[in-house]
Amino acid sequence: MNQEHDPVESTEAAAGGAPLGEQRPETALEAENAELRMQLASLREESLRERAELENQRRRMAREIEMARRFANERLLGELLPVFDSLHAGLKAAGEEPHPLKEGLELTLRQLLKAASDNGLSELHPKGEAFNPEWHQAVTQVPGTGAAPGTVVDVLQRGYVLNERLLRPALVVVAAEGEAAN
Repeated sequence: MNQEHDPVESTEAAAGGAPLGEQRPETALEAENAELRMQLASLREESLRERAELENQRRRMAREIEMARRFANERLLGELLPVFDSLHAGLKAAGEEPHPLKEGLELTLRQLLKAASDNGLSELHPKGEAFNPEWHQAVTQVPGTGAAPGTVVDVLQRGYVLNERLLRPALVVVAAEGEAAN
């Protein structure tokens, strides 16, 4: 029994079925497939991170635009506060009797306050309320007012809030405890 041996077949058999000098095709493909899967997973992760960062940046920009819109008039409205103070003082000095000049001042003040209100400005009216150091600035305390201690009994200068942010605290007089005044 003389069998002829094919040299190519015997070489393939020795190399596990693959020609000499080459790896088995399944092993090379599996390795390449695994490498490509790792790259794909890495690219997906990077894409998700970049998408999240873009979404965060978009939200941040929207928040900044909203804040800029809400407080764009802050400087102008802040510069109008002394004008409001002057008109309030003029009305107080005019007394209670009706007069065309007083009526003109009242109308002007109402129009200015309406325009300011339309842009987010509101006055603080703390008289009779508890003193709040976040919104009020106490100038003095007075004893024996009949009000509860720590209550605002008089407002010397009105305070203003712009879109829930303090623009200027109200200058107030606060009821003192007992007989002592500071």
